[in-house]
Amino acid sequence: MSIYGVESNHVFLSVRLTPPKSEHRSLEIVRLHFNGVSKWDPPHFSSSSFSFQKPIPEHKFIVRAASASSSPMGSDYSEQLQGAKKPNRKSKRIADMDQDEIEDPSLLADSDSCFCEFNGVQLHHKISDADSSSPDTSMQESAKRVDFPMILLHGFGASVFSWNRVMKPLAKVTGSKILAFDRPAFGLTSRVNAIKHKTPVNQNSKHVNPYSMMFSVLATLHFIDFLAAQKVILVGHSAGALVALDAYFDAPERVAALILVAPAILAPFAMQSVVKENQESSGSNTSKNLFSRLASILAKFTKNIVQAIVYTMKGMSDMISSLYKKALSSILRSSLGLTVIRMIIDKFGTRAVRSAWYDSNQVSDHVLQGYTKPLKVKGWDKALVEYTVALLTDSASESKPPLAKRLGQISCPVLIVTGDTDRLVPSWNAEKLSRAISGSCFEIIKKCGHLPQEEKPEEFVGIVDKFLRQVFGVAQAPRLQVVS
Repeated sequence: MSIYGVESNHVFLSVRLTPPKSEHRSLEIVRLHFNGVSKWDPPHFSSSSFSFQKPIPEHKFIVRAASASSSPMGSDYSEQLQGAKKPNRKSKRIADMDQDEIEDPSLLADSDSCFCEFNGVQLHHKISDADSSSPDTSMQESAKRVDFPMILLHGFGASVFSWNRVMKPLAKVTGSKILAFDRPAFGLTSRVNAIKHKTPVNQNSKHVNPYSMMFSVLATLHFIDFLAAQKVILVGHSAGALVALDAYFDAPERVAALILVAPAILAPFAMQSVVKENQESSGSNTSKNLFSRLASILAKFTKNIVQAIVYTMKGMSDMISSLYKKALSSILRSSLGLTVIRMIIDKFGTRAVRSAWYDSNQVSDHVLQGYTKPLKVKGWDKALVEYTVALLTDSASESKPPLAKRLGQISCPVLIVTGDTDRLVPSWNAEKLSRAISGSCFEIIKKCGHLPQEEKPEEFVGIVDKFLRQVFGVAQAPRLQVVS
């Protein structure tokens, strides 16, 4: 700090401030007015008088006159030091939520939020422990142990918030830890550049798009190791049910049971098996007939021609599909695509949440804020576009057999829960899916929509509790009498 000059009751100073992560900036000239001081006397003004307790953000170096009696020049200096700050600037709003464009999602975290890094992505998650879920946990509750932790997988557009009402009750039911995490593009998990941030899982593996289904599966398996568990119970809601199934098929030995809640999985159509009956031969002379031989040769030739045409058409179809996907991906990543995404979320975001409930009047402001809070994070729209592009260009899923053919391979216990008034995924689809999985249990919650864990948390936890007792033989502990 240098002294430029002294006038009556005013001192001209040159102040150099060093904001975090920026170059030194000299802010000239600051007019300070000191009441009762007519001359410059350094002992009166120690350096501690000008210290700052908190770092000053960039572009906010505003120094005003210390007294209203200072000259009008003080206000001029104040205006100059404000720099590029624009008055009356209106913030953007999406789905009735101010767009704060927060760089670090952790600034929006709750007191029980946790973050861990997986392949360069900061995954937001929460953990509920049976030992800490309630300060007065009784012996009766602790006796009901399943000994398998539970991982909760949210659906499209949701986050850890959708499990808030059932995490602690589920911890009491299982006697184990309950973990829920935000998949990339949702919640408070960091938004990364998909093109620049494709990282290999290990040195011998290919790059994995952080917004792809494969990454969500790998993150799920990572949290199994994070919990130091041999097996876990996977609970997937809506689109999260598909992540749970893919995680099971990738590592069936790590999954103790599957619980699919309003699964957004198309149930296979019932197909009648075609039985070919043997036809009796009309005589030995028929097989030796020259006309029959010629017909057989012609049939084989025609079959080969048809197969060649089919393979050619399939190749052309794949090529056209690939070009279509690339073109659509380019459009989505353009400024036009981002604008469309923002318009859709703005117009239909909160409406979708309300329509997911049986009684939309029960959707409180707290619920809407829980779903729209992630929209404050900078880059949420680009992340949502990358998630959509990853779904369109998911070559890993195309290389696998159709899910309908793999459902019969599930050998672990399965529970499917749905609401009877689900407007997004009809309950009849969930019932057909249950029939396609041998030995699975199916439960319907009445007067309930697409979010049973939010709209009917007590009934949902009760159904899960019943299922776990049947599967793992967890008996109810005898009631304890209080001795007076």
